[in-house]
Amino acid sequence: MARPQILPGGRPDLSKLRVLKVIVPALLLLIGALTTYYTVPSDSVGVVQRFGRYSHTAEPGLHFKLPFGVDEVSTLAVRRQLKLEFGTAPASEWTNPDQVGEDPEKERAMVTGDLNAVLVEWVVQYHIADPRLWLFHVRDPGLTLRDLGEAVMREVVGDRTVDEVITVGRQEIEVAAVARLGELAQLYQLGVGIDQVQLKNVNPPQPVQASFNEVNKAQQDRENMINVANGEYNKVVPRAEGEAEQKLSEAEGYRQKRVNEALGDVAAFNAQLAQYTKAPQVTRTRLYLETMKEVLPALGDTWIVDASVTQLLPMLQGKAPGGGK
Repeated sequence: MARPQILPGGRPDLSKLRVLKVIVPALLLLIGALTTYYTVPSDSVGVVQRFGRYSHTAEPGLHFKLPFGVDEVSTLAVRRQLKLEFGTAPASEWTNPDQVGEDPEKERAMVTGDLNAVLVEWVVQYHIADPRLWLFHVRDPGLTLRDLGEAVMREVVGDRTVDEVITVGRQEIEVAAVARLGELAQLYQLGVGIDQVQLKNVNPPQPVQASFNEVNKAQQDRENMINVANGEYNKVVPRAEGEAEQKLSEAEGYRQKRVNEALGDVAAFNAQLAQYTKAPQVTRTRLYLETMKEVLPALGDTWIVDASVTQLLPMLQGKAPGGGK
């Protein structure tokens, strides 16, 4: 501390000491005022530590705390979805310090269950579910989660063939990886929830990539031909079945028609038979006359004469063609 200057006459100069006594408390008061409040964003929570020990969790908004470093606040984005990228080159900007790995080439190089090499790129999407566990239970929880994500993907890929990994088994791999990574995150008490594991690019090594592409193209052509054949089958077979049903319906209708006509003829014959039994001669004459009434108009220019007639021409004089009887 600076000594006070001696004024002429032997008296000390106390003006600077009085200034310091004013400035120092004012600075302390200003620092205390500036460190007594904090703001938590809307997508985050604030974890308050008092003398380095967990105190409580603050919701979004303006809050107050003890100044001079007694309370420290760690802000965690618990309402934001975070992600870890594996096997891809580092992006220019990212908010999560553990989002990309140090060596993407080693991350994506894997071996399948049938001992084939494959290059896998994937993304793990997660959220912080328990801020207290995330901060205090595991050292470097982001790096731990990243190591677990790589271990799980190698385990899942190692249980499947190269064809399943590259073509038909992608969705099954994603589902299995989500379930397994969620189990390990809960076992390690990382305080996170696994939302999704998404496979991005899955390719064979560069020297054999052309051959794999040809195989994939052949499989796609095969599936396309099968789909076309199934489409043709689904178009032709229902149409044939419909035509068959139509013919059966027509045949059934014709059968019913013939049966009804036969039944009607039988009923008419039985009715005539009953009348004939009552009066045979009268019924025979009536039937004859009714028949002639239907037959004669259809004869046209045909002439019917008695067998005893010898001179037909006098009868035809003056008759125009078509007018004879």
